[in-house]
Amino acid sequence: DWSSDVCSSDLPYFPGEHLALMTEVCFWRGLDAGRETLEAGVRVNKKVSLAFSFLSLSSSPELQHCCAGIYAKDKLRPTSPPLYGGERYKHDRIRIAYVSADFRNHAVAHALCGVLEHHDRTRFAPLAFSLCKREADPIQRRLAAAFEHFTDAETLSDERIASLLREKEIDIAVDLMGYTHESRPGIFARRPAPIQVNYLGFPGTMGADFMDYIVADRMVIPEEEWRNYSEQAVYLPDSYMPQDSREPCSERSWTRADANLPEDAFVFCCFNNPSRLRLESFTIWMRLLKAVPGSVLWLVKPNAWAMRHLIAEAARRGVAAERIVFAPYLESRGDHLARLALADLFLDTWPFGAHSSAADALRAGVPVLTYKGAAFASRVAASLLSAAGLPRSEEHTSELQSLA
Repeated sequence: DWSSDVCSSDLPYFPGEHLALMTEVCFWRGLDAGRETLEAGVRVNKKVSLAFSFLSLSSSPELQHCCAGIYAKDKLRPTSPPLYGGERYKHDRIRIAYVSADFRNHAVAHALCGVLEHHDRTRFAPLAFSLCKREADPIQRRLAAAFEHFTDAETLSDERIASLLREKEIDIAVDLMGYTHESRPGIFARRPAPIQVNYLGFPGTMGADFMDYIVADRMVIPEEEWRNYSEQAVYLPDSYMPQDSREPCSERSWTRADANLPEDAFVFCCFNNPSRLRLESFTIWMRLLKAVPGSVLWLVKPNAWAMRHLIAEAARRGVAAERIVFAPYLESRGDHLARLALADLFLDTWPFGAHSSAADALRAGVPVLTYKGAAFASRVAASLLSAAGLPRSEEHTSELQSLA
């Protein structure tokens, strides 16, 4: 539970990580009070939360900017002059380096692969600096083929990787991770390239003066929110989030029985990471189940503690355990998409909404219902829906408000 001991802890970033662990097991008691304490701490520049955890705890773009900036100033202060000194490179093609630990069976890799394969090689030379181990999976082999050069850099230090970027005279260095798990922002803090870009992996500002641009669209970062980003927003015309049209389809024909779903029931689903679930939206979902007889809620199978807490929260609201169905992880992307098509409606989370999971639902032909908040992380599904030609509908607004 959230307690005064946690609030008063002097351990840097501990309160936010404590709350993040609570969300990992879907234990929401005291979460609102904890969030308010975190936001108050960020307002006075206290080191209370890591930036990625804070994205799912606060809905304020302004405070997310402050939180990221606190971390950047604390952990990423340069200790030496920038590696890039302002020289003008004279290359026949623009050299773009992509840096990531997610060049593997990961949502970022699946989204980006088609983009890399469509680079105009007469004008651009794409290079990879991979911060993860080589794996025998099809997506990593495909990624390796999409780059002109694929450097295994997992065991190299930030300083060494930054030096390699400088030695290779990289024109544009793209950080595909930001502050996500296993990220290495220290590479970019050394300023190895004249242009440094925050893209795709981290849905928010890095709050760092060494990042020049963030790739976005007008939905995820409206112009009135520019003040809350340290980077300059570069807009793509539809959605900033790419999709891969070459992903293989599953050869398996899924039935509801295969997925442990009732044959004739309406299936609400949410395949977001269970740590993004919150009591407010879960309560609304329980009211939906009670309003639609026989319907079920289909969720990604979480850890055992989270399962127990979710079932207990449902029971407190008069919903039987058998109406919550948990879907085990599938290794095959094709099988995942084919199984997902069994759902009737995808329900989004807030304040950290669906990103790749919303794209998967749309690809599988499942309609998506999202709530568009103020921050980048809560507007990605809206971006995808807008790009797909599915604008906001007011048809059922009053009905949904009554359920809330």
